[in-house]
Amino acid sequence: MQAVTLTNISKVYGKEKKVAVDNVSLSISKGKLFGIIGPDGAGKTSIFRMLTTLLLPDSGTATVNGLDVVKDYKKIRNSIGYMPGKFSLYQDLSVEENLHFFATVFGTTVTENYELIKDIYIQIEPFKKRRAGKLSGGMKQKLALCCALIHKPEVLFLDEPTTGVDPVSRKEFWEMLNRLKQQHITIVVSTPYMDEATLCDNIALMQNGRILSIDTPGNIIRSYPGKLYKIKSRKIYDLLKDLNNYPGMLTCNTFGEYLHLSLRNDDERSRNALLTYLKDAGQQDVAFSEVTPSIEDCFIKLLKN
Repeated sequence: MQAVTLTNISKVYGKEKKVAVDNVSLSISKGKLFGIIGPDGAGKTSIFRMLTTLLLPDSGTATVNGLDVVKDYKKIRNSIGYMPGKFSLYQDLSVEENLHFFATVFGTTVTENYELIKDIYIQIEPFKKRRAGKLSGGMKQKLALCCALIHKPEVLFLDEPTTGVDPVSRKEFWEMLNRLKQQHITIVVSTPYMDEATLCDNIALMQNGRILSIDTPGNIIRSYPGKLYKIKSRKIYDLLKDLNNYPGMLTCNTFGEYLHLSLRNDDERSRNALLTYLKDAGQQDVAFSEVTPSIEDCFIKLLKN
């Protein structure tokens, strides 16, 4: 059973006909935690707005729980939860007032679905009389999630929910999502953070409105062609210049304190030739070893294909 389907969906903006979503097709199974991963401008938010019936697609079709996003938009709105990227609750209302307001809008009560939000709400309950606009980033995030869940949606859409949130709150948020998945709620989340991709069941990597790859994080990593190496030296900036000038280099990208690279002809002779080249170039304290590719490495590789 598919909770969400997109078939050749496209969205174009303005007189310039800027393509935000370019002929995208994907399907999301019920009960899965699905991630749409990509940088700003990739088309993630446009897809979310079409799936939540806030935007009309220019071409193609999309369904949520078997309902068409154009014809059945009223039914869809009652069966989904949506947490936009920008905090959009009423900042002058208290935590408690926001929660009761959204429950009333959906014809339910906080008490009726309290068990669903209990684990999240108990973390913000001490601040229930505080105005939403005065909460910290992490607390705003938890309140927005509670409001999106209060009517017990079948599909939950979270658009970049951890952007601008501290690392501890990010970790707590993903732990909450895993607990929600056990309640048989389908969760669709978008994020620009590549490290969050591995926390999803399945992911779609996006850039410039197009899908680069759809699979499990593990399968995408295993599909990385060839071997990947990490390297660093005493002078990392000079090392990057030297590697970019090396004729046997296939790819070379910065990755924290290391550079990640792949070689055109990857064998022991080629690797030794590279190290000799760097030594002759005056590089000192070179550390070089094979490394398991990350989702970010796979994303960069797909961009260059």
